[in-house]
Amino acid sequence: MSSATSLTVVSQCSVFPDKKSTLEDLKLSVCDLPMLSCHYIQKGVLFTRHPTLPIDSLISHLKQSLSQTLSHFPPLAGRFSTDSNGYIYITCNDAGVDFIHATANNISTQDILRPLHVPDCVRGFFAFESTVSYQGHYKPILAVQVTELADGVFVGCSVNHSVADGTSFWNFFNTFSEVSRGIRKISRQPDFSRNSILISEAVLKVPPGGPQVTFNENEPICERIFSFSREAILKLKSKVNDKKWSQKSDNTNVDAVELMGKQSNDTLLQIHSKGKLTAILESWFKNAVLKPQQMESNLSMAGDIVVPIIVCSSVACGDTCKEVEPLQNDHV
Repeated sequence: MSSATSLTVVSQCSVFPDKKSTLEDLKLSVCDLPMLSCHYIQKGVLFTRHPTLPIDSLISHLKQSLSQTLSHFPPLAGRFSTDSNGYIYITCNDAGVDFIHATANNISTQDILRPLHVPDCVRGFFAFESTVSYQGHYKPILAVQVTELADGVFVGCSVNHSVADGTSFWNFFNTFSEVSRGIRKISRQPDFSRNSILISEAVLKVPPGGPQVTFNENEPICERIFSFSREAILKLKSKVNDKKWSQKSDNTNVDAVELMGKQSNDTLLQIHSKGKLTAILESWFKNAVLKPQQMESNLSMAGDIVVPIIVCSSVACGDTCKEVEPLQNDHV
């Protein structure tokens, strides 16, 4: 397998929302501000190449779909601005996002999936590798790079970490997928409200030139890819989402941390639970006080780590490929 230097950029352009934004400036919260010194979030999906779909048609279709998707996510097409008092905002000014078409025809899908650890060439599939989020003042908040492989296509997405977390990121990616498949009404509208206690009067003192990352970027890091079939992922999601939260007299089978995470990210469960969550949690906390050892056992289970997964399927199917994150953090 060749290195990342074999990648060639075919074209680069800006993609703008197909509708003008009406959102006012969005002030960064106290949770958003520390992320200014973090790198952009970078995640991607790997597809086998469609045997008859020309790559030029795919690129054109993805640009159009991205433009339509950005109309639902105006902050991603904006830029950061800092006012005279030092407060940092997302200005939803429709400045656009980067869209890159690249080729790496000497790299196959198996070159990416076969190694135990993620090969170095994957870093070249992302437009904002090692970019610090504070640079969103003058760089796009979002970049999408479509890389042709010998037998596949990799769609890499980089998003400013002060603007989006994991759940928000995958909501955007899923919406991008829905629009690409021709779905007119997206399944999950984003919420840009700022009526939160986390919107404070605190001002982040930024050094000249912007903040630097708070860790050693030169430290060796090993990443792994776990590849599962579409059928295996659907089976896993079905098993998790269909789980019944029964309520025993002592609630020994209920993990409160997992339950809260599931409830907060599952719209269907919210509609049909009708207050059951509150009753279960009240009983759980009551028993936790009486049985501290049992509570400790429950909490230890909640701390289990679920590793990320990259899923491969055909472009023709239009299936959304995503990471499977820990249940108590991001939705499945």
